[in-house]
Amino acid sequence: MRGATSATHAAVFDGGVRDAVRSCESDDGNAMKLSVLDQSPSAEGNTQDQAIRESLALAQRCDDLRYHRYWVSEHHNSGSIVGTAPEILMAAVAATTRRIRVGSAGVMLPHYSALKVAEQFRVLEALAPGRIDLGVGRAPGSDRLTAFALNPHANAADEFPRQVYELQSWVAGTALPDDHPFRAIAAQPQGPTSPEIWILGSSDYGARLAAHFGLPYAFAYFFSDGAGVDEALALYRRNYRPSERYPQPIATICVWALAADSEEEARRLFTTREYWRVGFEKGLRNPLVSPERASTHPYADDERALIERLRRKAFIGTAGQVATTLTTLAGRLGLDELVINTWTFDPAARRRSYELLAAEFEL
Repeated sequence: MRGATSATHAAVFDGGVRDAVRSCESDDGNAMKLSVLDQSPSAEGNTQDQAIRESLALAQRCDDLRYHRYWVSEHHNSGSIVGTAPEILMAAVAATTRRIRVGSAGVMLPHYSALKVAEQFRVLEALAPGRIDLGVGRAPGSDRLTAFALNPHANAADEFPRQVYELQSWVAGTALPDDHPFRAIAAQPQGPTSPEIWILGSSDYGARLAAHFGLPYAFAYFFSDGAGVDEALALYRRNYRPSERYPQPIATICVWALAADSEEEARRLFTTREYWRVGFEKGLRNPLVSPERASTHPYADDERALIERLRRKAFIGTAGQVATTLTTLAGRLGLDELVINTWTFDPAARRRSYELLAAEFEL
């Protein structure tokens, strides 16, 4: 299989340039669509299992609020983000919601067998027909040791293009080429609908891969504070190769945003993320702390400088303020959908943020 992998890599990065169609209208003619990225953040003083149940409650509320998608993430060995098995959480979300699309953002594919992932998501599609998204990523979602424990194959990430190629066929229920060693294998259960596959990334790599395979692409804007987003989306659209299911490129970005009833309250709640980000830069993955604890922490000068940079780029404030900045960003990038990621120490404040934005955008 090594030769096939190398050939796939070459094809991904040597594809011809094609014109891309950029549209600011959604597929149903409505205004901006909002979706949710939930990472199941854990808060100090609570047990981690509470974070999973809060994710389920938030999904049900966002379904009522008419958010378009509800995506859950995969991280490992982290005291901050405890959603380790998106496919299991997705089953619970799909079973307790009515209309919202439910997806992964994403399954870290190099940890797993592409066939097993395809089977899991075909089962999910059978449980919630027409509502399942399969977002896949190449990053480990963990530290190196944990990634090795999940899959001891040292070069697993190098197999990602081949895995996506096989996954695309198995999920859609189409046959692999006659000369493919897995030609006789089908992912079951089959049905009249199939999950949407999304490529997730925060660099040119994912953009190129999504363009090559003709798949939707989601850029992790929150991960890099937007660095590289213009280049990645332009590269994706310019090199997009139309596929049968997706004749035109479909792109979105995942942003971190927080709305509150007042700007002052939003800034108070944001101190929790400021404290976490300072620890993150030091390699810490601790649970979220309260705004009260965060605001009294004795930050060093370099840490205060980091916080100031965060504040300048943050999408926080009243619903009107946040909506204005998000709409401007979406317009500049030619997007008709945004995926919102929000953390707060108090789950009620997180729910309130999604409620305020739903009302402001008239979902």
